[in-house]
Amino acid sequence: MLTIGCHLSSAKGYLAMGKDAVKIGANTFQFFTRNPRGGAAKPLDIEDIEAYKRFAEENGIGRILAHAPYTLNACAKDEKIREFAKNVMEDDLMRLSYLPDVMYNFHPGSHVKQGSEAGIDLIAEHLNGIVKEDQKVTVLLETMAGKGSEVGRSFEELRAIIDKVELSDKLGVCLDTCHVYDAGYDIVGHLDEALKEFDSVLGLSRLKAVHLNDSKNPFESHKDRHERIGEGSIGIEAMERIVNHPDLRELPFYLETPNELPGYAAEIALLKQLYK
Repeated sequence: MLTIGCHLSSAKGYLAMGKDAVKIGANTFQFFTRNPRGGAAKPLDIEDIEAYKRFAEENGIGRILAHAPYTLNACAKDEKIREFAKNVMEDDLMRLSYLPDVMYNFHPGSHVKQGSEAGIDLIAEHLNGIVKEDQKVTVLLETMAGKGSEVGRSFEELRAIIDKVELSDKLGVCLDTCHVYDAGYDIVGHLDEALKEFDSVLGLSRLKAVHLNDSKNPFESHKDRHERIGEGSIGIEAMERIVNHPDLRELPFYLETPNELPGYAAEIALLKQLYK
């Protein structure tokens, strides 16, 4: 069975997100832990969480994915910005511990002219400060498109971060199809080769989730602009190969395409038809 969902608004709570997911034919979903531009999170609502847990079990909602705010930068020059990222992620992980079967995804950060090696060291230091031995939530580093001074534009950069984290068994990777295509991994013409490279550098056992997005820009553009499924430079035929690839088909897929709920429902229905 295809495990697929989309990005939903967390403003109304977990139960509401679960109901929205079921309404559009999804069996998982992604959400921001708080305002995507940063800021305080809503107070924990234990009653809502318990109601969501019952609903998820009754409706077969699988592993969900929490996304850290975009504004967090674990490798910023400014120590106060790095400290803010640490505090937010520690708080997020505490809150997520109340949920069943959830992962936590974040953009590694931008080194801001410090150089990628310095950025890698700072991100690893950040993770060593927040990842705990007893935590159940897996933290995912997202593959990035490589715009500006982003860290994580290559599998090697992600591997370098993971190698420096003491509790690396708590870490995984989320592969974003738009990002890796924009970064220069040809998942359209050479999907097998791209995944073999992922396996040789990171190991496919690290791959825990896929952001399924088409791209508004051409191959290796380093732009990071998502497009609806089948309407971008990746295309519908490549998307069909991706969701059916033996190394990917059992993973959860999360849509981050420019859509509202009806558009997501149409994409989910289409991808279910393509899934063999």
